[in-house]
Amino acid sequence: MTSDSFLRAARRTFFAGATAFAVGIVAVPSFVTPTIASDGPPSVADLAERLLGAVVNISTSQTVKGSEGPGAVPMPQLPEGSPFQDFFDDFFKNRGGDKGGAAQKVQSLGSGFVIDAEQGIVVTNNHVIADADDIEVNFSDGVTLKATLVGTDTKTDVAVLKVDPKGHKLTAVKFGDSTKMRVGDWVMAIGNPFGLGGTVTVGIVSARNRDINSGPYDDFIQTDAAINRGNSGGPLFNDQGEVIGINTAIISPSGGSIGIGFSIPSQLAAGVVDQLRQYGETRRGWLGVRIQPVTADIAESLGMATAKGALVAGVIKGGPVDNGTVQAGDVIIKFDGKDIHEMRDLPRVVAESPVGKAVDVVIVRKGVEQTVKVTLGRLEDGEKLASGENGGTDQGNGDKAAPPVSTASVLGMTVGELNDQTRQKFGIAADVSGVVITDVAKDSAAAERGIQPGEVITEIAQESVGTPKDVMDRIGALKEQGRKNALLMLASKTGELRFVTIRMD
Repeated sequence: MTSDSFLRAARRTFFAGATAFAVGIVAVPSFVTPTIASDGPPSVADLAERLLGAVVNISTSQTVKGSEGPGAVPMPQLPEGSPFQDFFDDFFKNRGGDKGGAAQKVQSLGSGFVIDAEQGIVVTNNHVIADADDIEVNFSDGVTLKATLVGTDTKTDVAVLKVDPKGHKLTAVKFGDSTKMRVGDWVMAIGNPFGLGGTVTVGIVSARNRDINSGPYDDFIQTDAAINRGNSGGPLFNDQGEVIGINTAIISPSGGSIGIGFSIPSQLAAGVVDQLRQYGETRRGWLGVRIQPVTADIAESLGMATAKGALVAGVIKGGPVDNGTVQAGDVIIKFDGKDIHEMRDLPRVVAESPVGKAVDVVIVRKGVEQTVKVTLGRLEDGEKLASGENGGTDQGNGDKAAPPVSTASVLGMTVGELNDQTRQKFGIAADVSGVVITDVAKDSAAAERGIQPGEVITEIAQESVGTPKDVMDRIGALKEQGRKNALLMLASKTGELRFVTIRMD
């Protein structure tokens, strides 16, 4: 055999082996001793045929003002009394170029899938149907049904729709277990890319637990199965035909697939879908703390051998743990039996927990590991506080609202409100105002400067502070400005003032 003949045979062997491996029958053979795979189906056609009927196209329409529609011509600004005013008024009004132009229909397409054939329940992405006036579900057999919105969740970008089958038999698929998926496992995506319905693509799980900064619970499955515009809301299947992800986002400079797509894992999506079906809204657990990452420096200052967990930077007023159960400066390393490896793990596992559930939380406090019992509140109730209805709250999970806190941990110090109780505890004079330091971590930057519990922070960078939230906000602002040090004015118990500079790195 010539060298060219050998290479051609090797190439044929590689592709045949890859196809067989794609369905989990045999491994890709070696290039050194090429052999032809003798068994295994030549394609995934049987699996695709079984699943295509459950995947739908989502068509939406929205009415917008003429001036807001695509291609609208802007009305030029003319001097008052211009002789051309009447001409331009007539010209642009006929083209929707003014604010009073005729309304236009804007349409968009996406994907979805049926999870309950009898009830007509369809799952898709929230961004596919957001602000839509009309939603239609188009099935692979050509049937189109009007859909009503059951509920949406902006934090996970999940939406649930309902159609009336009206005697039309639907095909449904079920959620699988995304936690069992490993990097390298084969997956199949079906959707509506660029309006081309019923498109099937195959790839592998490229990575897991991806955080792309799209929301507070980012835990995406990354895949190289081709996902394009219009695939949003469509399912990502495992080799058993179970939905292990909802295709949501891609990274692409051109808008087309470059092999980097992201899917919401079924472990997260299934619980959200169940709550939306049952309540029309989500009901997430809430711990009532503000958290930050545990860096190597922070771990060292807190007496921890390794940097892990979520550092409690503040305890929310009126929250579930505003009773001293969990304190600012604690590091949460396990929640309800689940390890917290890094900060972003905590909001997700807390949110997945039932409201009102009593859970064990393992914390490290002053270098000592201990377990505390916490009864969870409801995150949505906490968000109402954050919006100003009843006070403030924050899960430390990306919500925009910055709530008041009763205690906070910053720069190795635990700070709290200066009230009658703390004045009495530390013997602070009545004419001293500011934020009291209740604890200082060993080997921290604050400890190096000789700061002691019972001292009061009156100013940071020459701005007065009166609450723990003020301290956190001021330090955060200095960091955003690129400052390396913070200038603090401290008052002693009797009111004597001194300035201290603390490094913030």
